[in-house]
Amino acid sequence: MTKINPYAAGARGLCPQCGEGHLFEGFLKVAPFCEACGFELGKYETGDGAATFVILIAGTICAFGALFSMFAWNWPVWALLIVWLPAVFVITLGLMRPAKGLMVAAQAAQKASEAGRGDV
Repeated sequence: MTKINPYAAGARGLCPQCGEGHLFEGFLKVAPFCEACGFELGKYETGDGAATFVILIAGTICAFGALFSMFAWNWPVWALLIVWLPAVFVITLGLMRPAKGLMVAAQAAQKASEAGRGDV
């Protein structure tokens, strides 16, 4: 059996263990188990980690684009809003699912688990 790259599988929304089952039930809800191999996916919680990275990436791209458009081409404020507000939404929604998949895959690859009261 060939070993799959868990990070590539997670970014594509597939199970980081087998690379065949779906990682998500909905848009961002992690499935409790992989339907292909039975791997327990529900125990991996990413919290706000993926959202933090996506906000930083999308904010950098859109802020730089808006400032460049404003100073290089002298766009009015209404044109900046028409172009860059939808760009923020598209970039954010486009990056959110792969980023969350990468976070789950990183936890699964490193065999991380949530700390309980007995671990402190």
